[in-house]
Amino acid sequence: MPRIFLITGVMAAGKSTVSQTLAERLPRSVHVRGDTFRRFIVNGREEMTQTPSPEAERQMRLRHELGATTARRYFEAGFNVVYQDVILGEDVVFVAGLLRDLPLQVVVLCPSPEVVAQREATRGKTGYVDWTVPQLDASLRDETPRIGYWLDTSDLTVEQTVDRILALEETETTS
Repeated sequence: MPRIFLITGVMAAGKSTVSQTLAERLPRSVHVRGDTFRRFIVNGREEMTQTPSPEAERQMRLRHELGATTARRYFEAGFNVVYQDVILGEDVVFVAGLLRDLPLQVVVLCPSPEVVAQREATRGKTGYVDWTVPQLDASLRDETPRIGYWLDTSDLTVEQTVDRILALEETETTS
């Protein structure tokens, strides 16, 4: 039976790489990248900052709704879905709630801030403009409800991380 994996964590936690590798190891699978919905906005996009505008918050909520709806539709078509995005704080409860009636596994990648900073320094893109790694990490650890499987990937390879995710036997859902 198909499943939906919701993969979240801070920027440079490894979400994209882990999610793509996980999707490649699942039969009949898709990888939904939440950031794609942000990039669809050509004019009028407002980025999330430490003090986001109401419009930035509205656009983030829309992005999460579009991601969850897309994940649902692929699931309903018989696909395993790996949906990844930066979903922190109460937003993780909101998004999980949108998918609560499906076999959902929430996975929070939470490598140490030092590892995230090292990964950020070697990436071809820069995610940390308005935030520092410690600030976003604190938001993850202090403000995000402890639902799903929290996995410290500081000392794990991508393959080891995917192995751990696939080893999860029980589907965790939230209500």
